[in-house]
Amino acid sequence: MTQKAEDTGQEEAQWKRNKMATGLDHGLKRVVWQRLKDTIIADCRKSEAWKILILDPFTTKLFSSCCKMSDLMSEKITIVEDLYKSREPVPEMKAIYLMTPTAKCVDAFIADFKLKPKYKAAYVYFTDYCPDDLFNNMKLYCAKHIRVCKEISISFLPQEAQVFTCDNPGAFRSIYSPHSQDKRKTLETLADQLVTLCATLDEYPGVRYKKDTNMENAKCLAELVDEKLSKYYEMDDSGKKKGKTQAQLLILERGFDPVSPILHELTYQAMAYDLIAIESDTYKYKSKDGSEKEALLNEEDMLWVKLRHMHIAEVSEQIRKLVKEISANKKEPDGKITISGLSQLMKKMPLFRKQVAQKTVHLNLTEDCMNYFQKNVEKLCKAEQDLAVGSDVDGVKVKDPMRTLLPVLLHPYSIHDKIRAVLLYIFSLSGTTEENLSKLIQHVKIEDEREYIENWKELGVPIISTPSFFSRKPNRRDRSHEEKYNLSRWTPVIKDVMEDAVENKLDTREWPHQSECPTAWNGSGAVSARQKHKASSQDDRRSGSRLIIFVIGGISHSEMRCAYEVTQAVKSCEVIIGSSHIVTPTSLLEDIKALSKGPMETFTIDERSNA
Repeated sequence: MTQKAEDTGQEEAQWKRNKMATGLDHGLKRVVWQRLKDTIIADCRKSEAWKILILDPFTTKLFSSCCKMSDLMSEKITIVEDLYKSREPVPEMKAIYLMTPTAKCVDAFIADFKLKPKYKAAYVYFTDYCPDDLFNNMKLYCAKHIRVCKEISISFLPQEAQVFTCDNPGAFRSIYSPHSQDKRKTLETLADQLVTLCATLDEYPGVRYKKDTNMENAKCLAELVDEKLSKYYEMDDSGKKKGKTQAQLLILERGFDPVSPILHELTYQAMAYDLIAIESDTYKYKSKDGSEKEALLNEEDMLWVKLRHMHIAEVSEQIRKLVKEISANKKEPDGKITISGLSQLMKKMPLFRKQVAQKTVHLNLTEDCMNYFQKNVEKLCKAEQDLAVGSDVDGVKVKDPMRTLLPVLLHPYSIHDKIRAVLLYIFSLSGTTEENLSKLIQHVKIEDEREYIENWKELGVPIISTPSFFSRKPNRRDRSHEEKYNLSRWTPVIKDVMEDAVENKLDTREWPHQSECPTAWNGSGAVSARQKHKASSQDDRRSGSRLIIFVIGGISHSEMRCAYEVTQAVKSCEVIIGSSHIVTPTSLLEDIKALSKGPMETFTIDERSNA
């Protein structure tokens, strides 16, 4: 064996070990890919012939999220096509269709076979239940061409190992806009998607929701999910009625914690998505030679997985250490590491090119984040943390939040940053007076865009304090012993919820049961809290329990991080978090502002994805 082959083999083995260590082989993406293999791919294997895979926009995202083209090639799928685009007929080949059960998808499928068949035969799979009218229409025109027709129950996207979305940012406006005409329909769709998540995980959870005197969406969604789960498991393929599993599903609304998605976060992933223009998880940057580069921030990048939940100070330190290690390994002089120095290293070390490229991406990204931090964010963070936590670094209570806010308003920060600070001020007081709000809006110079602040009322968040409006702040866990950084003292409320749920401490008056989970359910268990566990991989954790959390109206990256932190700390309970979509402070503010706009068109999943 040559040295080159040996080095490559060692790197590959290390990569696989790292992947196992992070649990990615057992994460949501892996579970979804396994389910796709057990249904669609298993049917394909019965025939040796190569096949074509035809996808709509949603199912394209689904496949992209959990497998590569090479995975499909190894299963004898040679071409992937877009259902909506005109395609050349390949009459000698069989086609697999994976699509959402909508009229648009079914019409596109029928068009492929109605007059002159484009393919030898069709294997049809729907992401969810296909309505009878669509199914009958398909049967009418294409029955003799269809070899298989199944519903696979996967209508959510596995975003990360422990994070899922319903791929529906428009749900925010449908649910919270006073002009919405399709709120109930949107909640029904989200409920269907949540049922497919439970089905994919093979869970039949007890359902609970956060009670809110001002909002009914969580209660409504909990009722829908519970009813649909009951129907789904009554119609189980095995003919047996499934009993409840060791899982709990908690449903709550975005308004339960308006602070976390607005604060400037200093952990790597949350900070990067807040400050840098990252679209579709793609980070674009310029290399030292001026060429445009881009990198995908996903779980294929093991360095990203390792660093994403760390504080930016730790990330900067880690990156420099890793780069120095490469220099040392190749007997490079151990000097100051720069991006131009790294590009020289890459030319000299072809074997390490991929490894160095990964580190170059994160060196660029951390530098970008730190530039923003040193320029503006650092000064903002102290005021934001004091307003959010309600006390300063020394634990002294903030008696006059206006004194904390004023320096932010007087400094030439961006309008968006000032809006965020004003919101934190209002949240800290559970609302302010009309007169005070008008002064703040004038000060920030957003008289024509006051919706950024006022529309939070649509989420049940008090903006104007009135004697009749009762809003009780949740009791927070004391985390003073956990505080490591003065500018990162705030902990998302969802983490308290996760820990309380795992320890069976959720108050049933605040978290009513829509349906009970097994009496034995205890996320951490009185035993597990005291016992030493032999292993903490997700595979072992499957024998424990699962806590699934769904937030109506979007989740922030800091809340996603909490799911991993609690899972890591508890070990016997896996926490999975999801929402209609993932929000950044900017995207959430724009969504809030847009709630005032008039009635909108309604979109189905595939149309929305194609928009």
